[in-house]
Amino acid sequence: MKKLFFNDKSMLFVVLLNVAVIFLQECGLDSALLNVTDIACTVLFVVEMILKHFAYGVKGYWHDGWNVLDGVVTIISLPALLTYFTPALSDYSFIIAFRALRVFKLFRTARRFPNLKEIWMGFRLALRQSAAFLLGYFVIIVVVAMFNCALFGKAAPEYFSTPLDGIYSMFQMFTVEGWYEIPNAVAGSMPPVWLHIVRTYFCLLLFGGGIIGMSLINSIFVDALAADNNDDVKAKLDQLEKKLDTLQQLLEKSQDNK
Repeated sequence: MKKLFFNDKSMLFVVLLNVAVIFLQECGLDSALLNVTDIACTVLFVVEMILKHFAYGVKGYWHDGWNVLDGVVTIISLPALLTYFTPALSDYSFIIAFRALRVFKLFRTARRFPNLKEIWMGFRLALRQSAAFLLGYFVIIVVVAMFNCALFGKAAPEYFSTPLDGIYSMFQMFTVEGWYEIPNAVAGSMPPVWLHIVRTYFCLLLFGGGIIGMSLINSIFVDALAADNNDDVKAKLDQLEKKLDTLQQLLEKSQDNK
């Protein structure tokens, strides 16, 4: 039992097998072998969770973050088993939604990623350090979106009929997804005299919010992610410098003694 359910490599094999089965099923392949394998994998996950509850206790099991991830993924994937034993339920949308949640079993492989803890800590640090800029950037998008709704709500209602539509349109422009469709849609509904003014206005938005703004966000975030590595390198350089100073002092003393 312990060799199977308390061994990360064994359970990783079961997870990967189950992910492969789900992949084939979602590709349209339907066979009794795939269905039985999916059920067997889910049963193994449930047994694993029960055995670990007995081994660690309820509090001990749910105190560990990885066990929380495994347990939640196992629980939310259980309702999908109903479709195997009660085929009539497969027509209901909520059962289809639960069946789709099986895909989250892939997250059970997360604990096996190398240096995942360090990556997560670096991500949290980067997010914390760039939070103020991200918030300011989002506020600018909201303000510009509402301004555009007031100006172009009637000219291009598909993009600026409501502030939510305007925010989405600004995200499209700033990520260079709709950088020419949106200005063309607005300009096409405006009088000819406003054509170049509208295009110039949107070019300025794209340059300021898309090219400059997104570049700043990327640079700040990447710099914050690399901060831990830079600190380690700096600490090692400081240690090396101290050793060199010590060696220099020893050499000076030896020369003085001579």
